[in-house]
Order: sequence, then C-alpha cells, then structure tokens
Amino acid sequence: MKITLVVGGGGDIYYELGLLSGLIANGVRVDFIGSDSIKDAEVFKDENVSFYNLRGSQASNAPMKEKIVRILRYYLRLIKYSWKTDSKLFHIQWPNKFIHFDRVFLNFYYKILGKKLIFTAHNVNEGVRDGTDSFINRLSLNFMYKIVDHIIVHTDKMRRQVIEDFGVSEKKVTVIPFGINDMVFKSNLTRIEARSKLGLDSNERIALCFGRITPYKGLEYLLYALANQKKKNNHFRLIIAGKVDINCGKYWQDIQGIINEHNLREYVIEKTEYIPDRDIEVYFKSSDVLMLPYKFIYQSGVLFLSYSFGLPVIATDVGSLREEIIEGETGFVCKPEDPEDLSEKIDLYFKSELFKNLEKHRKIIMEYANERYSWDKVGGITYGVYKTLI
Repeated sequence: MKITLVVGGGGDIYYELGLLSGLIANGVRVDFIGSDSIKDAEVFKDENVSFYNLRGSQASNAPMKEKIVRILRYYLRLIKYSWKTDSKLFHIQWPNKFIHFDRVFLNFYYKILGKKLIFTAHNVNEGVRDGTDSFINRLSLNFMYKIVDHIIVHTDKMRRQVIEDFGVSEKKVTVIPFGINDMVFKSNLTRIEARSKLGLDSNERIALCFGRITPYKGLEYLLYALANQKKKNNHFRLIIAGKVDINCGKYWQDIQGIINEHNLREYVIEKTEYIPDRDIEVYFKSSDVLMLPYKFIYQSGVLFLSYSFGLPVIATDVGSLREEIIEGETGFVCKPEDPEDLSEKIDLYFKSELFKNLEKHRKIIMEYANERYSWDKVGGITYGVYKTLI
C-alpha cells in the first residue's frame, strides 16, 4: 500500500516522524511532503519512504516578499505532485498558511483527482482554543469534515465533539492515541549534569512549563500558585522554556507584571526562546514535574514528550488530559483556572511517593508510555483505517 502524508505547516514534527516510523513498520509505502527543517531525519533513509521537499526553507526571519513567494511555490508544487502521483490516499495532518483555501479548495481538488482523504484532527476546532473562532472558520471546517473520507482523533472526548459539533457520522471517526514522542534527541546526560547546564542545585525542587507561550496555556494561574507556595514557604523554582507567540506580546507583559507584583523573580527561570532539539533533554531531565495549567486544550503533545523522559505531570482537567494521566502514578489533575487547587496538587505531588522515589518512577512511566503509545501500535491502527478506504 502507498499513501501520501501531507504534514502542512505549523505541525508537530516529532508526531509526523513518529507516525511515519509506525507506518513503515507496518509495511506501508509513504510519500512524505516536507521541508528543509526535517529533510535529514534518519527515517527518510528507509526504502519505503520517498521524501518530497515541496516546502523548502521555512526560515521565520525571511523578508515578507520571500515568504509570499515560497508559500505560492509550495502550493504550485503540491498541486503538480497531486496530479502526477499514483498515491490513492492522502493523509492530511495540519493545514497550510491559507487555512480556508486548504480546507475547501485544496481538498475539493484532491477529490476531483479521485483521492481518498483522511484528516487527523489534532484540534477539533483550533479557533475555539485560541479565541479566534468565526462564522468563516466554522464554515470551512464543517466543509472539510464533510468532504474527507475519514477523520482521526486522539481521544473519545474529541470523537464526541467532532460528531456532535459538526454532525459527522460515527462510522467516519476513529480514535487513535497520540504516539509517544521518542524522536527527540536523547543522550546519556544525567540529572546532575542537566542541572549543572542550567545552573541549578541538585536539591532544588524544579517545575517545568515547556512550549510555545500563549494565553490558553494558563501560565498566569501557575504563577499565582507559585506565589501561594511562597507564602507557605513551600516554594519551588519554575522554568519557563519556550518562545512567546508572535501575537502574544501583551500577554507576556501581563505575565511579567504578575512576577513582579508577587516578587517571584528569584523563583522563575525564563528561557523564552526557541529550544533546539538537542537541548530539550536538558530541561526535562533537570525537572521534577511538568506543569500544564491549560485553560483550554484538546490534546497536548508536550504531555507525551514528558512521558518519554519519564517526567510526571500536573495538569488541569481540560480537554482529554485527565484520560492520559493516572493519578498518583504518572501525575495529578487539578481544576482549571484555579490557583488554589493547583497549589494543593503541587503540595500533594511533592509529598507523594511519586516524587520521593522519582528516579524509580521515571523508569516506570517510560515503560508504561512506550507500551501504551508506541508508534508501531499507532501505525498498525492507522494502517487498519487505510485498508478500509482502499
């Protein structure tokens, strides 16, 4: 069987590469539509993979004229590829720059060519999450959910949302777990060595907030919880590692205001920049717990990245996060937008057996995650969906 994996723009490259490895492990031949950023990945050397670098450079510092030209060039290349390829099934992962064009005209073009279409809805409606939902957004999203032949989501809750919010047939939606992020660089770096790189003491309690900084992730509530812990003299140090979203300058100013108002500067370590692949392990190996204080989310790839390092998680009960956390074994769940409850869960965690024997439990979490969310398993289920369509 041969399929085309269309990853689009702004997606999770570790998810795409993991899915690719799972598909080829199940004997699927894949045309992978990618860009310069991942062209050297080891998995592309497999004889069952054909890498098409249709996107080219995605450098964010390029002049606007160059960005426009490369976007148009990409669409022309994709249209030409789609016309010529003998691949009968297109598995679409993420939209490109012109979301509504992708959802309506590009998918309609694929159907004219006789392609079967599968769409992985990593977010059922991203506009709701980001506070940018609109009539046009829902109209184009509704069209896409109707025109594609099958939809993949990651949890039962997401499946119900697609069916109820967009009137999709139950038979058209399949739940496939979000695979474990085992593609990120890992070395023999120890906890002590990782902490040394960040200037941290071995006995400090360290919490990590990792990833792109945007309002829906609820960082302000985590800071209020930290202030609460400080009052009780149960303070910890918080690492904020990730780039501030380009549209969230005002939000970041508000975050700085909270830090200053509650005198948290000495407890917060800011690494507000793009974290290179080779440095990711430094943050996860240095930390005692990952914090996900989200206000809204469908599913979080960062949670599975944390599990790949065996790092427990404290997350809010939003989206499908509760489904992925075993209380007291892989982490704890708290109420959303509630600093007091978050503070209580932080207390609970640092008093728990999970924290007291963290190195032992790291291994258990990694074993659990690798079994439950293995890419071979994800690839096998996905392959089963492909067979029903071709």
